Amino acid sequence: MYLITVFGNLLITLAISSDSHLHTPMYFFLANLSSVDISFTSTTNPKMLQNIQTQSKVITYDGCITQIYFFLLFAGMDDFLLAVMAYDRFVAICHPLHYTVIMNPCFCGLLVLVSWLSVVSLFYCTILGVYLSSAAPQSSHSGAVASVMYTVVTPMLNPFIYSLRNRDIKRTLKRIVGIPVT
Repeated sequence: MYLITVFGNLLITLAISSDSHLHTPMYFFLANLSSVDISFTSTTNPKMLQNIQTQSKVITYDGCITQIYFFLLFAGMDDFLLAVMAYDRFVAICHPLHYTVIMNPCFCGLLVLVSWLSVVSLFYCTILGVYLSSAAPQSSHSGAVASVMYTVVTPMLNPFIYSLRNRDIKRTLKRIVGIPVT
């Protein structure tokens, strides 16, 4: 899952940087989101994989503080980028000349809210579940599963959610891979 996260996000960044048609604010934010997702997942996953391999749960104090700092930094950047992307799409969709008649602000706000809340809910609900329930007796397995959800699954799904369903990205990826574009 870690490798899928890194390669999927690198592929999106490469596609956006290599195609001048994708040099727009929306794709700029997507490329940045992909870069932050790589950084976010790389903050904890290599140490986690090492711990799984060695059957050890040891981390130095300095390593722990450094990991927490970068984890919170990239999580905040991820959230900020998602908010900026939502605002960008809101402006692009809800404020062109007559498009507001078809796509009224209430409906656009609802769409942005639903898509944003689905990612945020996955992210924050699992975080809250892990850290608020730490006082209650629980199995370490359930905490580990929830931690994997927000450190691995969410960054892995972001390229699919935000990019790979987009026809411009698909066209660019086909061109990069060498598949004829129709």
